[in-house]
Amino acid sequence: MKLMREPAMTTTRREFLAMTGAAGAAAFAPGVPVRIITRGPRRHWFGYNDKLQFDVSNRYVLCMEAGFEHRSPRPDDAVTLGMVDLERNDRWIELGRSSAWCWQQGCMLQWLPGPDRRIIFNDRQDGRYVSRILTVPGGKPRTLTAPIYAVSPDARWAVAPDFRRLADTRPGYGYNGIPDPNRDVAAPGDAGIWRLDLQTGKSRLIISLADIAGIPSPRHDWTGAKHWFNHLLVSPGGRRFIFLHRWTGGAAGNRRVTRMFTADADGKALHVVEDSGLVSHFIWRDADHILAWSEHGGRRHFHLYRDRTDQVETTGAGIMTEDGHCSYLPGNRFILCDTYPDKERHQTVYLFDTRTGVRQDLGRFHLPPQYSGEWRCDTHPRFSRDGRLVSIDAPHGSEGRQLHLLDISRLVT
Repeated sequence: MKLMREPAMTTTRREFLAMTGAAGAAAFAPGVPVRIITRGPRRHWFGYNDKLQFDVSNRYVLCMEAGFEHRSPRPDDAVTLGMVDLERNDRWIELGRSSAWCWQQGCMLQWLPGPDRRIIFNDRQDGRYVSRILTVPGGKPRTLTAPIYAVSPDARWAVAPDFRRLADTRPGYGYNGIPDPNRDVAAPGDAGIWRLDLQTGKSRLIISLADIAGIPSPRHDWTGAKHWFNHLLVSPGGRRFIFLHRWTGGAAGNRRVTRMFTADADGKALHVVEDSGLVSHFIWRDADHILAWSEHGGRRHFHLYRDRTDQVETTGAGIMTEDGHCSYLPGNRFILCDTYPDKERHQTVYLFDTRTGVRQDLGRFHLPPQYSGEWRCDTHPRFSRDGRLVSIDAPHGSEGRQLHLLDISRLVT
């Protein structure tokens, strides 16, 4: 483990605005200190909000580092992995490198659940995608012969889609470097979702694309369409996991159409959660409920679904009015979420109190127009294990995307 440079000290609201100018945060909630915990000239970010970014002590914050922006990663572009020590002046600690990454979700870098400081991430080796487990500080990486996407709460297994197919069907979410052998196959039987045993390293295909395409929908005709899986997440109890079945082409034309499924940990007992054709970001509230931005009954809202039933209710009607990256803080009272850029290209990070129905905006962060498409920089708000800190990705002046830390302890205690 290599200790690196020291980023800037804690940043006050006035100092932050002075550094970023009008293109920085346009507003902060009272009592929400913000500081940038990484610095340029290299770019830093973490990616999706459904991974463990903070360690068990809430001291170390994982992130990735790249020397460029505003283009797709090439197969020879490696990303540096590291963590920020919040108790030592935000010191950067280098942990390793990966050659399997994308702008939206990085290399799936995350802490493994449990008391030990172990991280897991994806990489590329000998013409295949692999995952590596590393104990920090100073551990030697252990390589598993398959990649991961979502990890079980007991850190014993993980599930993953075909990243080769994702690179072809949804640029920005798969990895560049290994072509999809089924590129011209609409719904292959030898590709889909794999389950990886993190103890033995053995993996097996548990749901194929052919399996899912064989489950008909009364609403959709996908004759001639191309299918893939994306966005997998294991339930808090580890009994089931959720995934999105997507397709384009055929009757869908250029549209991306989506069904949301849940399944048991072995891929059995499949349940269609939403079949409207539009499902975006989601999160498990608990072992039986899923919050998702979706179109249900002809209306787009955040909907709360009870798994394996037809029970659906609207959450945040009239308040959480647009798609965003949602998660529940510990205790499930508060939903942490964000928005996409508004007309002024500000992205808002906010809390929604499910008990009072009140929304509290935490800050608005400007996204310059060059951050678009595959290499956009969504804030993807993530919280510490105790729910008192929030980390986001956002551009910072001329230094590009960097990690920002928001202290929300006064709002949630």
